[in-house]
Amino acid sequence: MAFRFDSVPAVRTALSDVNYLSDEGIAGVVYLADRLQKPILVEGPAGTGKTQLAKSVAEITGSRLIRLQCYEGLDESKALYEWNYKKQLLRIQTERNTGNSGEAQADGTWKELSDDIFSDEFLLTRPLLEAIRAPDPVVLLIDEVDRVEVETEALLLEILSDYQVSIPELGTISASQIPMVFLTSNNTRELSEALKRRCLFLHIDYPDLDREKEIVLTKVEGVSEHLADQIARIVRSIRTIELKKSPSVSETLDWARTLVLLGIETIDAQQATETLHILLKYKSDIAKATKELATAGAK
Repeated sequence: MAFRFDSVPAVRTALSDVNYLSDEGIAGVVYLADRLQKPILVEGPAGTGKTQLAKSVAEITGSRLIRLQCYEGLDESKALYEWNYKKQLLRIQTERNTGNSGEAQADGTWKELSDDIFSDEFLLTRPLLEAIRAPDPVVLLIDEVDRVEVETEALLLEILSDYQVSIPELGTISASQIPMVFLTSNNTRELSEALKRRCLFLHIDYPDLDREKEIVLTKVEGVSEHLADQIARIVRSIRTIELKKSPSVSETLDWARTLVLLGIETIDAQQATETLHILLKYKSDIAKATKELATAGAK
């Protein structure tokens, strides 16, 4: 059995090489998931790098990323597989017409026709089954799993525990290459215990001051260390306010890029206030942050 990573430090170094700044906790869970062949359930606020972690692991391992974006109403036909009913009906009609003209083949019985139309030729593969059937190791990202209904989670259990899919007409399809699976959740609802039991758990929170500054320096071209420090401090201060939605790391980066484009080297309270709409997306949040900046100053 070939493993993707030799050690925890190797994971951290490889992630750093693709500009994903992890810590020992993140690197450790990725390493264990590889060795134990278990999925990772990544929880945390939106915009903290959960999805990017899966993308970065795919990049450093040279694996194809297969993504299932979850949403309310997602069902088996969009997540796992469905039959191509139009093609099946066309095949049935063709066989019927052939039979009526006296040219039916000897094997044209309904049972044999049924076996034919429920074959691989008529199967429409969706992301979950695609990952299981992949001939090479892949990274499967099940993004925002907390958006689906509890009943839909049942579709995932067989895949997460046994890396296989059962299709009544075809039997059980098992993975020849175990995919590395990431499930992300913004924790908008509690996930089932059955799903949690099958996964390693990783919580990614907002980064501390030094790490967020390092992320800004790594990701934003042209930003100075002084400006990156100011950005990290202001964002950290804003996150202490009771808001509808605190600024995410991705929004911090957008704000940093905006300030660089505007040629701002040192942020004052007015400049911070005038660009708050990049960080915050609710009018009430902007009003609260404006008041905070006016009181404390952009230092």
